Amino acid sequence: MQLINLLAILIFFPNLAYAYIGPGLGLGAILTALTFLGLIILAFFGIIFYPLKKFYKKLLKDKKPKKN
Repeated sequence: MQLINLLAILIFFPNLAYAYIGPGLGLGAILTALTFLGLIILAFFGIIFYPLKKFYKKLLKDKKPKKN
């Protein structure tokens, strides 16, 4: 329990680092985060949405009356 409290204190109340993050590193970190978010969204559409769309199209195709 003391370890968890110590980690919480270190995470939420850090000392000043006096470090400089340049524009290149900052922009790279932002783009990496956005890319990861985009990957999650694309995975959602690829795994869940696309098969449902395919199933829905097949369902509509089966409901159409056949012409003689």
